Amino acid sequence: MVLAQEGSGGSGASFVLTLVLMLGAMYLLIIRPQRKRIRAVVQAQAGLVAGSEVVLTSGIYGTAVNVDKETVLLEVAPGVLVKVARAAIGQVVTPEAAAAEPDVGTPPG
Repeated sequence: MVLAQEGSGGSGASFVLTLVLMLGAMYLLIIRPQRKRIRAVVQAQAGLVAGSEVVLTSGIYGTAVNVDKETVLLEVAPGVLVKVARAAIGQVVTPEAAAAEPDVGTPPG
């Protein structure tokens, strides 16, 4: 004897629809913006030239002195050079952004 359950035909379709909507929302809210950020960082690293102001992923600011294929020589303070991997460059500081940041070393007034 086969028992038929009435009203359960739509539950599978609604589950699949809910799953598709959740995956779509995850793509729009998480994956897509992350890809955009990664693309921007890769472009900044590719366009890096000597003299560029950069911020490392660790938060250290510096000026690129020498740029190789895989490494960058940064001047983080006058006379202090640090050799870092090119992938450690988090962003290139544009002149507009540098002008908007307050100078930490100079007291106000």
